[in-house]
Amino acid sequence: MLQVALAQVRLNARRFIAVSLAVMIAVGFLTATLVINSSSKASLEQSVGEGFRNADLILASEVPSYLSEGVILTEDAVEAARSVPGVDAVYPVQPAYVNFTGGTKTVFAQLLNTPSSAELLPVDVVLGTLPSSDSQVAVDQDTATRYNLSIGSTVPVSSSTGDPSDTRAADLTVSAVVSTSNNPSMMGTPQLYSSEATAALFAEAEQGFSTIQLALADDAGAAGVRTQLEQNLTDAGLDGIAVRTSAEQTEEAVAQFTGGEDALTIVLLAFAAVALLVCALVVSNTFSVLVAQRTRELALLRCIGASRKQIRRSVITEAALVGIVSSILGVAAAVGLVAVIVTFLKTDTASSFATLAVSPLAVVTGLGVGILLTLLSALVPARAATAVAPLAALRPAEDVRAGTRRGRIRLVIGLVLLAAGAALLGYGASVNDLMLAVPGGMLSFVGILMCATLFVPPLVRAVGTLAAPLGVPGKLAAVNAVRNPQRTAATSSALLIGVTLVAMMMTGAATARTSLDSVLAAEFPVDVSVRGGALGDSPLTAADAEAARGVDGVAEAVLLPVVGTTQMYGQPEGVYALEPADAAAVLQDQTLKLTPGTILMPQSTTAKTVTVQGAESAVELDVVVAGSSQLRPLISADTAQALGGVPEGGDAYLQPQVWISVAEGLSNGALKDLQSELAETMGVDDYMVSGAVMERAAFEQVIDVLLMVVTGLLAVAVVIALVGVANTLSLSVLERTRESSLLRALGLTRGQLRGMLALEALLIAGVAALFGCVLGAVYGWLGARSALGSFADVALAVPWLQLLAVLAVAILAGLLASVLPARRAARLSPVAGLAAD
Repeated sequence: MLQVALAQVRLNARRFIAVSLAVMIAVGFLTATLVINSSSKASLEQSVGEGFRNADLILASEVPSYLSEGVILTEDAVEAARSVPGVDAVYPVQPAYVNFTGGTKTVFAQLLNTPSSAELLPVDVVLGTLPSSDSQVAVDQDTATRYNLSIGSTVPVSSSTGDPSDTRAADLTVSAVVSTSNNPSMMGTPQLYSSEATAALFAEAEQGFSTIQLALADDAGAAGVRTQLEQNLTDAGLDGIAVRTSAEQTEEAVAQFTGGEDALTIVLLAFAAVALLVCALVVSNTFSVLVAQRTRELALLRCIGASRKQIRRSVITEAALVGIVSSILGVAAAVGLVAVIVTFLKTDTASSFATLAVSPLAVVTGLGVGILLTLLSALVPARAATAVAPLAALRPAEDVRAGTRRGRIRLVIGLVLLAAGAALLGYGASVNDLMLAVPGGMLSFVGILMCATLFVPPLVRAVGTLAAPLGVPGKLAAVNAVRNPQRTAATSSALLIGVTLVAMMMTGAATARTSLDSVLAAEFPVDVSVRGGALGDSPLTAADAEAARGVDGVAEAVLLPVVGTTQMYGQPEGVYALEPADAAAVLQDQTLKLTPGTILMPQSTTAKTVTVQGAESAVELDVVVAGSSQLRPLISADTAQALGGVPEGGDAYLQPQVWISVAEGLSNGALKDLQSELAETMGVDDYMVSGAVMERAAFEQVIDVLLMVVTGLLAVAVVIALVGVANTLSLSVLERTRESSLLRALGLTRGQLRGMLALEALLIAGVAALFGCVLGAVYGWLGARSALGSFADVALAVPWLQLLAVLAVAILAGLLASVLPARRAARLSPVAGLAAD
């Protein structure tokens, strides 16, 4: 029978194309997910671990030093390390944050000390030599290019604290250009390297060292030095300091960045599981079709002596061969795709650390799951191939109807899963726990699929009344669509899965975007706010607001003068004034209203009234608490008139601001360009231009990318599902050969027969698509509520146009899926069909 199976696969390869594609796509999806996971970790290690890649051992706080239980690394730990035999060099890393002047802008930068031993420097020297005196500095390549710095350039560096009494400053000369670090904590920030004394001048002494890196002598054993060092730290009473290798410190840093969880991998694996589920359905249906198509052939094999076991083994062997080949191709395609992505990422300097890591687990899992999936999916068709006597017309397995014992068991299990899953999903949404909602949603959806025979046929029957005016084909289509509930449910299930998932993602994304917009509108009351420069600089004026209006992309810009002061947290705070009409033009949160006698205060305000001091009088105002912690005290222009101007010295607390609303539809890149253009037009530094639009664009970009990726991935599931619809319809046509021929003999034309089958497919696909859209909208809303409900008021946002497009595409796809089966049925002559066994 092995030779028979091999011959079947070789001679009828076209029959297995649908199965092969389904398995290949599902396996590729799963493998790509695992490879992306391992590659992401490897890439993160390359970037996060770059800061201590040259160290043999690293001293670091056992928990991050910024936490309350974190330990500050001091000179005592440095001395403990130096005293250990075998330690060749010690590099206490002392980060500082400074401002330097680059062209006409003040730039925020990170300053690190250089090690006494160049081998511990985490970056490479590109040009020049490392600083040898306290007046020299090394800059990274990106900073040198961006601010036109070269060897010999002077870089004025000052303290970044903003405290006028803190006058730490130095003019440093560039002595070297070094490679730009890929460390995520430093990327995008100019990176400066100077002597230990210069770094200590600008560093905050109470922060200590971030790490202490050690280089060991060639003849020193890392394990022995580590043990001795740990003992020295204990003897010195320095508890809470961990001694790690470079690899261990990298793992610890990666865990801090990821929170110790692979959330993205979990999400992708969930979608991979969906693809595998759809694939299993398609493979099973396709093998059922293949068995039905080979009825006479299998019967002949039984008649000439083949046993049931041999026939069953032959079908299983065919499935194994298809599964092996398809799984190998799927794994290879997945690895190739990720390799192309990594290669593309490497072309960008910002992601040059991208690394391809193909773990053996990913390959073995992909191959194993693909082969096992194909074998399990072929078991029912294999059993169907031997279910009846050899002289009878072999048909697929007996329908599992609700009235049979198997049908009742199936319905009971489905109802239990539906009830338990719905309860878990509802509870997860109510307590905002995504880890509870996801399995609840999966269980409830499986329960719905198992109970499909309860609701799909009645829905199809109800919709089928619309086909009655189309004459005999319409009436026959409505009757045939529900005559076999199990077949109707099986045909609709594949499409139901795909449409539900796509609708869920679309609704979830729309709901998340709306919820995040409301949160951002409340937290960041304006699109863009521009504040003046440092104390002593010229404050912003109405002319600056007028100039901002002329910038392309700006819808409105208004000046907010400081009109008084009030007390916040025991400190004087400036109070701004704004015309109500201007407030409506620039405020994102339209619930914020400026009325006489009231003052808008930040979210943390607990007082019921506050006193605002002006130059001529003080006014007590009722507090209206905003949803933003960023909002400055704000009153109407009419209320400000009673204050008589700013009290003396009031403008020292806060300078005027310009609030800006931007045009709709600007991309993230356009918003960044707008930020730079506004800074240049108004004569301020880039970091003084901020606001909700930047954060909102970042969030929307993440949502849009995620939606695009997931929709693309789910489109794969929909394609697989459509193959399943076509296969199930083909099986239906084969099972009804005599019936179709009888209708033809009674006068039904070929066109009417094709129309009947097309209408039948249209009814089933339409019901599945409509029900999938409704179900997906509910799942999307509950999923968004469970994920975002802890920090946002999640209200259902239904993307009607998108769902209508999904509904139309699904119906059209179901109609197209019926073309080949209907054509096959119409081509068969009535006499030949009635003569078929």
